[in-house]
Amino acid sequence: MSTTTGTPEDTRTAARAVTDVFQPRNVLLIGMLAIGWAAAGHWSGLLWGLLGALCAGLVPAAYIEWERKRGTWGDRHVVDRTKRAPIFFVILGSIGTGSVVMVAGHAPAGILAAMLALWVMTVGLLAVNTVWKISVDAAVASAVVALLSVAHSPWWLLGYAMTAAVCWSRVALRYHTVAQTVAGASLGAATATAFLLV
Repeated sequence: MSTTTGTPEDTRTAARAVTDVFQPRNVLLIGMLAIGWAAAGHWSGLLWGLLGALCAGLVPAAYIEWERKRGTWGDRHVVDRTKRAPIFFVILGSIGTGSVVMVAGHAPAGILAAMLALWVMTVGLLAVNTVWKISVDAAVASAVVALLSVAHSPWWLLGYAMTAAVCWSRVALRYHTVAQTVAGASLGAATATAFLLV
């Protein structure tokens, strides 16, 4: 009887699946809806969460896809660190605009605080990216778990299994080093502190 082991191609396939399923726009969509619900305590919070997900995740993802189709870069991963700055500026502008709308619409404090925490995290990502290719996917996966653990329950910290999987996938696909994913996840975790402060 023979046994088989996973091939490098099997590993890449699994890593690709993880990185695609848990890409920032998807994680932010689920996370911001859950934070909006917790902030309002009823269904109206889902609308604020959807706005948050739109501004923090979906608009930036649409911008990346638009630039990809124009040939600015190969795919959503934007492997070349020097080409990433415009993405961060779009994210900052989009989150900032969403935050202004939330203030004008008297959104629950919790969802607005989450937006501001993500804005601060993005500033950090932009600053580090000028000299080093920190992992945005790891940062977002970590930030959403941290924010949910504060907004809902410490049990959400179990979601760091997902964050670890994202970090593994980014390294397996050779988009980042272990250090770059750990740095991203650490910066993302710090958003919980920003959340509590605001």
